[in-house]
Amino acid sequence: MTLVKELMEAIHFACTFSFWRMGILWTFALLYSYIKLRTQNIFTRKKTTYHRSAVSPLPPMASSSTSGKTFGRRLPICIITGGTSGLGAAAALALLKEGFFVVLAGRSSHKLSKVISDIRRKNKEAHLEGFKVDLSSFSSIMKFKNSLEKWLLDSDMHQSVQLLINNAGILATTSQLTNDGHERMMGTNYIGPFSLTQVLLPLLKNSPVPSRIVNVSSFTHRNVSSFRPDQETVSGRSFSEYKNYPCAEIYEYSKLCVLLFSYELHRQLHLTDGSQPVSVMAVDPGAVKTNIMRELPWFISQAAFASLWFLGLLQSRRVGVSSTLDAALAPPETSGLYFFGGNGRTVDSSALSYNIKLSRELWATSCDIFQDSLLIYNRDSVSSEKAD
Repeated sequence: MTLVKELMEAIHFACTFSFWRMGILWTFALLYSYIKLRTQNIFTRKKTTYHRSAVSPLPPMASSSTSGKTFGRRLPICIITGGTSGLGAAAALALLKEGFFVVLAGRSSHKLSKVISDIRRKNKEAHLEGFKVDLSSFSSIMKFKNSLEKWLLDSDMHQSVQLLINNAGILATTSQLTNDGHERMMGTNYIGPFSLTQVLLPLLKNSPVPSRIVNVSSFTHRNVSSFRPDQETVSGRSFSEYKNYPCAEIYEYSKLCVLLFSYELHRQLHLTDGSQPVSVMAVDPGAVKTNIMRELPWFISQAAFASLWFLGLLQSRRVGVSSTLDAALAPPETSGLYFFGGNGRTVDSSALSYNIKLSRELWATSCDIFQDSLLIYNRDSVSSEKAD
């Protein structure tokens, strides 16, 4: 009975516009990215490949301890969202080997404990910590920020962060609003990473060594031909007007927003803090077999993976995470790049993603959403304190 139900769900989804958009337009967008990667050296003379740099420990603190935690206290801090599976867990394992103290952030405490245990079985000396955070909830983001600062203080570590990887993302198939009133996919894939970056930016700027933000986008952004960065669209509430939930289009919008945000943040940081800027990178891991399609009907997701494998476009997690590592470990002086294809290679994203006017309008709208969320959070916090 379950098999019949799953088959019926697959047939129903195959009749939607989103299915054909994913199957055809997303495949062409991915192929275009690879074609662009292989032909760009013919048409441009700018540098497109960057070698990874070694990770430097933090300078000794004035109150350096002689305890067994001394070495861990000098390790640079890397925060990875969506770190309980897929590319997030793969990045954590790799960056531990590079010399980072990795902080995993995920929605499930159980999954966090499991992945931490799995990593420590492979690397008993791993410096690793886990925090629960739901990026679709502003309150959860603020609780994570407060818990992180307390942990740094209690651990006698430098009050700073050296690397933030905004890796978490979902591909939803049903319409649902978050507790903050945002469409679930826009809230998780874009508004959440934007808000988390804003609240952690002081810790990134406080780093005694160059720090970096890596935002994970997707080749699917290339299918967006126009975008209106008003609150209704950015929050995703405007999509509730559609008769059929346009999951493919919303996912594309969310990943375009990640790119527009990345480039605008890069410009702002380099204008205001040229002496020790926080560098910003965007990355596209390509097509990787993870659980990103877990909400799709099982037959659809398996058919998608099989098709991508047949076309030679499906990558393992080990290969897929290489672009994220390239972005995280590129030379400190580099910023504002879009990594794709591994081996330190970069490529241009869509023309729309470089639209400065659009990125500034999106930035203004996102800041308004952030300030509204912060105001509500502070008001609720005060009310809670009074009640106690």
